[in-house]
Amino acid sequence: MRIARLGPQGQEIPVVLDGDRVLDLRGVTPDITPGFLEHGLPALDVTALPELPDARGLRHGPPLTRPTAVVCVGMNYARHAAESGAEPPTEPVVFLKHPNTVVGPDDPVTIPRGSTMTDWEAELGVVVGRRTSYLESPADAASHIAGYVLVNDVSERELQLHTSGGQWSKGKCAPTFTPVGPWLVTGDALDPAAVRLRSRVNGAARQDSSTADMIFSVPEILYRLSQFMTLEPGDLVLTGTPEGVALSGRFPYLAAGDVVELEGEGLGRQHQTMAAEGSR
Repeated sequence: MRIARLGPQGQEIPVVLDGDRVLDLRGVTPDITPGFLEHGLPALDVTALPELPDARGLRHGPPLTRPTAVVCVGMNYARHAAESGAEPPTEPVVFLKHPNTVVGPDDPVTIPRGSTMTDWEAELGVVVGRRTSYLESPADAASHIAGYVLVNDVSERELQLHTSGGQWSKGKCAPTFTPVGPWLVTGDALDPAAVRLRSRVNGAARQDSSTADMIFSVPEILYRLSQFMTLEPGDLVLTGTPEGVALSGRFPYLAAGDVVELEGEGLGRQHQTMAAEGSR
């Protein structure tokens, strides 16, 4: 099942995407809230949902309301660690993004003031469906997952790595730095261990890899996170990015006017135009 939110920012309509049909969810829930993800989504019956008229052409918002937390795992692909000049981690590298960075998949992305090192990162995102604390094993993780989303973990590398004070989050929290969507695919409809992720900048290929290159799998990530934090329904967990980013030194960093496109197998596509800070 694919869940989305369509319409102008702040006025998104929750829908189910059923083939070519767009089904209106407002009779079931006013929005894709944590409560709906925890209780309404598992019991959802789409057979009686009406179609949403004039859905074609509506903006895709992020397919969930603003999460209470965006928790990220860095250096989680073996080849990405290698291109960054780092040894593969033996423990997950964890950092946080501000939840207000979450935007729609095709919304403009703002380059921070003075930045010359803004980078793209195609990622598999995990949307939490149940309160997650002290899981007994990675095998318990599946029942705590509402679904999966495509995410661009946009990063400012100067702030992340060179003037960070050791805190990656400084380079991750600029406005618009977490495009999400276009839809949430439910946990029973995607194998997170075999998702092809691709990115392009101005039409030129950048990333083309698979979650099979992950160091820590999705179940392992949730299990390990649950040992030192509590994840709530609707929280978003980013699982790392494959090789092929500007940090590798093989490609230029992003500039105003550049177009970034992402694609995740089963997760849809994103299209963002980079904008200078203050130009939106």
